[in-house]
Amino acid sequence: MEKNYTLIKTDVQIWKFCFYGFFKNLKFFEPYLLIYLMGMGLNLFQVGILLSIREGITYLFEVPSGILADHYGKKKELLLCFIFYIISFVFFFWGKNFAVLSVGMVFFGFGEAFRSGTHKAMILSYLEHKGWYEHKGYVYGRTRSYSLLGSSLSAFVSILLVLNLPALRWVFLISIVPYVLDFILIASYPQYLDERNVSDRSFVAFWRASTESLKSIAKNREIRKVVMSAASYDGVFKTIKDYIQPILSTIVLAAGIGSIMNFEGDQSVKIYLGLIYGIFYIFSSQASKNIYRVTKRFTPENVFEKMYDIMGILLMVLAFSIYKGYILLTIGIYFMLFLMMDARRPVFVDVSSDFMKREQRVTVLSIESQIRALFMVIMAPLFGWIADEYSLTILFFAIGIVLLIANRFLALKKNQTNT
Repeated sequence: MEKNYTLIKTDVQIWKFCFYGFFKNLKFFEPYLLIYLMGMGLNLFQVGILLSIREGITYLFEVPSGILADHYGKKKELLLCFIFYIISFVFFFWGKNFAVLSVGMVFFGFGEAFRSGTHKAMILSYLEHKGWYEHKGYVYGRTRSYSLLGSSLSAFVSILLVLNLPALRWVFLISIVPYVLDFILIASYPQYLDERNVSDRSFVAFWRASTESLKSIAKNREIRKVVMSAASYDGVFKTIKDYIQPILSTIVLAAGIGSIMNFEGDQSVKIYLGLIYGIFYIFSSQASKNIYRVTKRFTPENVFEKMYDIMGILLMVLAFSIYKGYILLTIGIYFMLFLMMDARRPVFVDVSSDFMKREQRVTVLSIESQIRALFMVIMAPLFGWIADEYSLTILFFAIGIVLLIANRFLALKKNQTNT
């Protein structure tokens, strides 16, 4: 066992998998996306519409992208996804109105649809090729930890960028550089990971084959629960995770905290946000890397289920914290939510792999991404409207209650037998 861990740590292709995530997460705009969009005059409902457009495209093209990956190869699909990302960054840079930003979200959605599930399936195939499949949770946690290190570095570097660039929109152009590096890195992957299924079948035939695969997966009650749990959990988190930006902006500007650092209020907000995101992702990286130790003790199924309940409770406490204006508690809860989100993802890969067949991997992972996207299509504008019309306090408290109720229907039979 320990010998395999040593081999995994020194394997060149595993390192490529790690750096793929590292470069992918160098999104220098991330800590400021919400305040950037709101700074252009958009409210939270309109921001929610933009996110809904992005996730809607991801939803519509998730399954077709999986079929194209099978037909033309996974490497080619990943290369194409980074071209879509780069095009989207150009539109965000040009974005002076809602229409241009919407086009940017469309291309970003294409990138998400063509990427999600594909790289995870390549990792699993490589582990199977090397005889390391039983260490899938460890390897995925390790590769994800490098993705989160990329996010952390990105947040710290973004502080320097936003303080020195002519305008905030320039960070989108700078973000193109690491994505070009990732394009080159993926091109260097061994050809057998392309796993192209050479066939004369038409696209319609591929669609029918995919539909049959979907039906077989839908009949598996446990995999349905795993997919719904992962999709709803991730969908909620991804929809609300950047709400800390307007929360912190309001507090910093209202309290005049910027004067303590001899910065203008807007500059202080950017510095604090960059620092917060950077620190969050450093610890998230370690959580993702070491979550396998927790699952070894409590079983992956137990950890997977309990994290759902904890998220619901934390959101209810977050509502109270925002209502009372407890800034440190608010940041602390966001910190725990970030940690759990990035720790739970490797657990999902571990749990879902136990319930699905080898030929279902890409399809199951794509379905999970598709359902998550569908949740976000609905939740992004709905959450934005609730926040605008009522308050973030009511929004977070309501989400917490819904999650606690939903998890009563998502318990796994395997989890029950292991406890």
